[in-house]
Amino acid sequence: MNPVLAFVVVMAIWTVSDLVAKRTKSLLSSLFVASVIFLIGFLTDIFPGDMLSSSALLGLGGVVVGFIIVHLGTLISIEDFKKQWRTLLIGISTVIGIGVLLLVAALIFGGRAPRGYEGVASALDFVIAGTGALSGGTISVLIVQEAALGYGLTAVAIFPVLIAALQGLVGFPLTSVILRSEAQRLRGEYRAGNLAPAVSAGTETERSTRLPAALQTSAGTLFVVGVVVLVSILVNNVTDGILNTFVVALLLGITLRATGVLRPSVLVGIDALGLMMISILILVFAPLAGVSPADVGALALPLVLAFVFGLVGIALFAGLVGKLLGYSIPMSVGIGLTALYGFPGTMILSQEAARGAGETPDEVAAIEADILPKMIVAGFSTVTITSVVVTSIIAAHIGS
Repeated sequence: MNPVLAFVVVMAIWTVSDLVAKRTKSLLSSLFVASVIFLIGFLTDIFPGDMLSSSALLGLGGVVVGFIIVHLGTLISIEDFKKQWRTLLIGISTVIGIGVLLLVAALIFGGRAPRGYEGVASALDFVIAGTGALSGGTISVLIVQEAALGYGLTAVAIFPVLIAALQGLVGFPLTSVILRSEAQRLRGEYRAGNLAPAVSAGTETERSTRLPAALQTSAGTLFVVGVVVLVSILVNNVTDGILNTFVVALLLGITLRATGVLRPSVLVGIDALGLMMISILILVFAPLAGVSPADVGALALPLVLAFVFGLVGIALFAGLVGKLLGYSIPMSVGIGLTALYGFPGTMILSQEAARGAGETPDEVAAIEADILPKMIVAGFSTVTITSVVVTSIIAAHIGS
């Protein structure tokens, strides 16, 4: 596809999605609207399969995602990060809940594994594949695929790919509604004086940095943040992935803000930030280009069961653990739902919920300051950490 045409089409889709989100006050999130447009476009061949790669945004997104995660780290103070231990526990319980409820589904519907693919798969194989895919991202999917293909279980290998491609369509609207409810509750708390105003990062002291003036320009800032990302990649490689690149990038962002090396919201004011944000959102939609109607049809029942029972597991385990730890039910379930998409959805949906509920800039800032750190940490605790660990352990049982 012509690169300029592909770029224009992608921008048009995002413009429409953003407009719908604003008109519905985030009841229909921009991510959900864009996902539906892309899915229909690819399934009907209105959009060619190479549209996203031709736009150059897909490649750019892969490069700058680490930059945005460092930026997210500079949004969170050390004190804010310490407060998120409860969020981490809810995230861990979410992954466990997904696995438990998918096992229940296998016990009930275990005799209906799909046919027509090479290899004979058991219900337990689909439980393992579904748990890894529903609770994790690309790494979890790759772990499952490698294990499944080693036994010639093609259906099991395709299953997590389809879940990864479709789970945003489930997770985005549900999270949008739930966070909207939480944001409205927080608005009431703010007006009653029970929610503290957001701490402004706009003071001269907060915005100061140890970096020389030459490294505070757009190019200089991108250079410094890029070096931080390279260090994160190096740590990932040295530890053989035990310390994930994006987790290290987040922690370095938090640490470098606390030590004054990077200013809070380090990429705000950088000319390229808007384009960088759009490009990483394209990574969310990329799997939709490979969705086949035939694959969806053949694996329809396992897909439906995975999503239904997985959502029940999220609601039960995240809701219960969150309630015991003092979080509201909507916030707890919202944290659990991050397993379905992770970053950047955690950031976008939090911001949209705050803008949809808040009626003044101060209200929006206070609501976002409460929700966003929880959702960011939640996404990493489910998708990037817990799911990868759990999937690495249980994937060894595929084909056994």
